[in-house]
Amino acid sequence: MSLRKVYGGTRTGTESLCDTCRNAGIIQGYAESERIIICGRRDEALRIPFNVAECSDYDDKRQPVLWELKQIAWEVRAQASTPKSGFVLASDLEKKQDGPQKEIQDPAEAPAVAAVTK
Repeated sequence: MSLRKVYGGTRTGTESLCDTCRNAGIIQGYAESERIIICGRRDEALRIPFNVAECSDYDDKRQPVLWELKQIAWEVRAQASTPKSGFVLASDLEKKQDGPQKEIQDPAEAPAVAAVTK
């Protein structure tokens, strides 16, 4: 008996991709038959009368767009006074360890809230 795997077989579920697409305009009535989907991705708006299983222009509105990701990104800058950042050779690391050791001091604590009086 030979077992074969079928790729891209019968679809499961009845959810339309338009429900989560950025470009879809959905007008929903009280009944399932009272539903109009208009795709705004094309030059001319197109009415979709069925549930969509695949779409080449699908844009998931649940995922952030690049502009939103740039707004929340941290900007990391190296200080100009420090040498290049990155990996260190083992020989350079041994040279630094053989040099004079500085005693590490605890920094002075800053007050949690500065009181401003006028």
